[in-house]
Amino acid sequence: MLINCAAYQDGRKLADIDIDSISDYVARPECFVWVALKDPSPDELAVMKDEFNLHELAIEDAQYGHQRPKLEEYGDSLFTVMHTVEMDEQGELVIGEVDVFVGSNYVLSVRRGTRTGFQGVRARCEREPHLLKEGSAFVLYALIDDVVDRYFPVVEAMSTELETLEDRIFEKSDSAAARAIVQDLYTMKRRLVILQHHIVPLQEAVGKLTGGRIPSVCAGMQAYFRDVYDHLDRIVRTIEGRREIVVTAVQVNLGMISLAESEITKRLGSFAALFAVPTMIAGIYGMNFERIPELHFKFGYPVVLLVMLAIDFVLYRRFRKAGWL
Repeated sequence: MLINCAAYQDGRKLADIDIDSISDYVARPECFVWVALKDPSPDELAVMKDEFNLHELAIEDAQYGHQRPKLEEYGDSLFTVMHTVEMDEQGELVIGEVDVFVGSNYVLSVRRGTRTGFQGVRARCEREPHLLKEGSAFVLYALIDDVVDRYFPVVEAMSTELETLEDRIFEKSDSAAARAIVQDLYTMKRRLVILQHHIVPLQEAVGKLTGGRIPSVCAGMQAYFRDVYDHLDRIVRTIEGRREIVVTAVQVNLGMISLAESEITKRLGSFAALFAVPTMIAGIYGMNFERIPELHFKFGYPVVLLVMLAIDFVLYRRFRKAGWL
């Protein structure tokens, strides 16, 4: 589906044009055409291939999607694949794909599975004609920068959720709640891995535009792409740090579970000791021996009970002092 198609010259928008007029403006070296498609059909991509003389391998990747973020050079043109990451109402990650074809006098963006469009990027470029004069390279930068900016809210939301999980670890809870925390932590780790899987390759791709042999279509824009690379580097480092926190949190949570189980074991052992002493004494006096001390003593029974209570009282005080009860 065609979203927008416009021609630009000297940083200014000339007009919204139809597809049949694309070739007329592409033929003018001082102009460039910016076309945006959403979930295009094979026929629409075939038309774009003919209008911009796109490489068939790049068209094939754009048609089928599910590509790893990358940047490929075909002669004087570039083909870039980016992944958008958004959060739905349930907090699950929604992955979309944006494919961008860039030539000296054209930009073709194709998005799939992305709920939020890039109309804001077009408006931003049109508000900055002094930068839009750089042509298609600046549009590529603006698109990549917008995709990267969308990563920050996702990372921040996951960081906030992780802080909440950390607080739950130290709350008094039963074993079922502790297991639920472990499950939530592993879910968080899985989402961080997914996020990293979609961002790190893009960082590698943008790195090709910051130094070394720069593609001719992006010459002179290294500083802008370096800024995007720095943002990606900060995001990747944040994700790595959050993953380390998750691993530590899992270990702490398991340690808290073991500590709680140890506390229960100590309590049970303390109560067992309190019952063991009277049981032992009663067992001894229950034996069928004639010469047991105080067996025929008139006050033998209450004396034995008092001894039992006294020993249990001493043990109870010792256990309380040690923190076992």
